[in-house]
Amino acid sequence: MSSEPNFTIPDLHRAYADGLSPHAVVDIAFRRLRAADDPGIFIATADPAALHAEADALGAFDPARPLWGVPVAIKDNIDVAGLPTTAACPDFAYRPEADAACVARLRAAGALVVGKTNLDQFATGLVGLRTPYPAPRNACDPTLVPGGSSSGSAVAVARGIVALSLGTDTAGSGRVPAALNDIVGLKPSLGAISTCGVVPACRTLDCVSIFALTVEDAWAGLTVLAGFDAADPYSRRVRLARPHRPPVLRVGVPQPHDRVFLGDPHAEAAFTAALADLEALGCTVVPIDFQPFRETAALLYEGAWVAERYAAIQPFLESRPDSVHPVTRGIIEGARRFSAADAFRGLYRLEALRREVGAILAGLDLLCVPSVPTVHTVAQVLADPVRTNSDFGLYTNFANFLGLCGVAVPAERRRDGRPAGVTLLAPDGADGLVTALARDLQRRLDRPLGATGWRLPAAGPAPDPDADLVPLVVVGAHLSGLPLNSELTGLGAVFLETTRTRPDYRLYRLAGTIPPKPGLLRVADGQGQAIAVEIWGLSPEAFGRFVAGIPAPLGIGTVRLADGRAVKGFVAEAAGVVGAEDVSHHGGWRAYLAARA
Repeated sequence: MSSEPNFTIPDLHRAYADGLSPHAVVDIAFRRLRAADDPGIFIATADPAALHAEADALGAFDPARPLWGVPVAIKDNIDVAGLPTTAACPDFAYRPEADAACVARLRAAGALVVGKTNLDQFATGLVGLRTPYPAPRNACDPTLVPGGSSSGSAVAVARGIVALSLGTDTAGSGRVPAALNDIVGLKPSLGAISTCGVVPACRTLDCVSIFALTVEDAWAGLTVLAGFDAADPYSRRVRLARPHRPPVLRVGVPQPHDRVFLGDPHAEAAFTAALADLEALGCTVVPIDFQPFRETAALLYEGAWVAERYAAIQPFLESRPDSVHPVTRGIIEGARRFSAADAFRGLYRLEALRREVGAILAGLDLLCVPSVPTVHTVAQVLADPVRTNSDFGLYTNFANFLGLCGVAVPAERRRDGRPAGVTLLAPDGADGLVTALARDLQRRLDRPLGATGWRLPAAGPAPDPDADLVPLVVVGAHLSGLPLNSELTGLGAVFLETTRTRPDYRLYRLAGTIPPKPGLLRVADGQGQAIAVEIWGLSPEAFGRFVAGIPAPLGIGTVRLADGRAVKGFVAEAAGVVGAEDVSHHGGWRAYLAARA
C-alpha cells in the first residue's frame, strides 16, 4: 500500500499530475474496501464498470476541477442516481432518477462516487448501531461504536477508502462520528448546502456535512458544495469567506463546573490539553456559562421537535411500523404525546434561549467544546441504547438550533489510546473562521490521519484575498480581540493581515469614548512614526453599512502603509485630537492597552 497514493486531495492531484490514472484510483478504493473486511461501511456500492466509465469521461487531468478524480462516498439518506436510497430501512427504499443537488455538484467538480454508506436509520441517532444492516466497525478501536448517524461515511474516510464523504447533521451526526474515528467533520452554516434530494430528519435543522482526513480537504468540499438552490426552500445565500484567523481570538469554553465528562478522566484530560493547544496558537480562552446551551440541546428530543422527525416519515411509519428499527420507532413515536401548543411553547423557549446565548457570544469570536463527553463501547450502547446515545449529544444538539457552523477536529489521543477531539463553533456565516482555527490546530498537532497512518500533506499556498472585498485599515477598538471587533465580524468581515503604517502618523487616545478609542492622524514628514494596524475585508455592501455608523471625530480616509499601499481606513479629524493624550510612542493601540494593564 506504500506505493499507492494517500487519499487526500493534494496527494491525489500530485499523483494525477505525475501520470496516475483515475482507473487505478477506482481499483485502489475497492481494494481498500475489501481489505477493511467490514460489510457495514456501505449499504450499496457503485458498479465498478460504470465507475471506470465515469473515470474515462473525466478526460485529461484538469486541476481546475477541484475534485477531479477524487473518490467520495455518500450517506444513504442522500440520493445518488442509479443507486437505491434506503435511509437504512430496506422497506423504505426507492431508486432516484436524479442525483441530490449536492451530489450533482460533486460530480460536476470531477468526483467519483464509490457508493452509499450506512447510517443510524432515518438519521435518528448518534451511535451508528441503529441499522438493520451490519453496523460499521469503528476504524480506530473496534470495541467502540462508530458514532452516528453518519457512521459509514466517517469510517470510509478514516480507513482511506475515499477522500471525502457526505453525511448529514441535525443533532451532531456530522461531528460525533468524526470524533470517534479521529477525522474531520465540517458542519456548515444552515442552508449553505442544498438539501434537495436528502431524506429529511428535522427539516428546519438538517444540513449536509462533510467528512475528510484534513481540514483543508473538508473546506475544498464545502467550496464545491455550497451555493443557493431556488428549489430548496431552506437554501440560503451564505457568503463563504476564505479561511482566515485574526491574530487575537477570544474562544469561549464551558466554565469548569459546566464541563461534563460523565466520570471519564481521559476525556477531561484530552479537552484540557486541547485548550492548552489553542492558547499556544494565540487564543484567549474565556470560561462561559454553558447552561443556556444545555437547555437548548434538551429541546431536540425532550421537546416537540421530535414531532418533526415524525412528520418526515409519518405515512411510512403508520403503514409499516414493524419496518422501523425498534429504538428508532420508540423515539419517533414519542412525538404523539406533544400538541401544537407544545410546539409553540418550545418555539417561545428557544427564542428566549437564543437571546441569552447571543449575549454570551457577543464578546467572543467562537466556541470550543468537546466533540463528545466520553466514548462508549458497542456493548455499553446495546445495554442502554437511549441513555448512551443522549450522552453523545451533550455538546452537539444545540448547534443547529442556535444557527452555529462548526468543525470537529482531532485532538491529541486520550491517555488510553482512544480518539479525542474538539469542535469549534461560531455564528452563522463564520465558516471560514472556524475552518482556519481548526486547520491550524490540526497542523500544530500533525498527527496521523484517521486509521490510515498517513501524515498531513504539505500546506498549500495561502489563498489570495477575496477579490470582491473592500480592505479596511483598523487601528483601535475594532482590532481582533478588542470590544468593537464584533461590529466587523457581525458584518462578515474577514481578517486579511497585520501590518504597519508609514512613519507619518500620530496616535491619540480620544477623550470621553467608551470603550476607549484612538484617533490616527497624519502629520508632517519627520513628525510621525509607524503604527501597528490590521486590515480587514468587507463586502461592498457591508463596507457601506459599517462606514455609515462611524461617529465623529473618526472617519474613513486613505491610510498609507509601510509597503507603499494606500488603503481606506480609520483616521481622525485634527480638531478631534486637540488636548487628547498622544500614545504614539507605544507603536500601536494594542501595545498601549497592554502597557496600561
